[in-house]
Amino acid sequence: MAQPLHPAHPLQDNSPTAGRTPSVLLFAGAVIGGLAVTGALALWFHYGTQMFFEMIRAGFAACF
Repeated sequence: MAQPLHPAHPLQDNSPTAGRTPSVLLFAGAVIGGLAVTGALALWFHYGTQMFFEMIRAGFAACF
């Protein structure tokens, strides 16, 4: 008779890093997002509003 593909009692991961992966990914995403916002604000203050939007528009035009 064929055996089921998954066990009746799932295995539990009791390692010290079992629940840390989502937290680490969330933290890394928050850091990357914060750096992106900080960089955008730095460009805005350095070049001014008109130049900032022209750079963004030129970047989109180069991608598409």
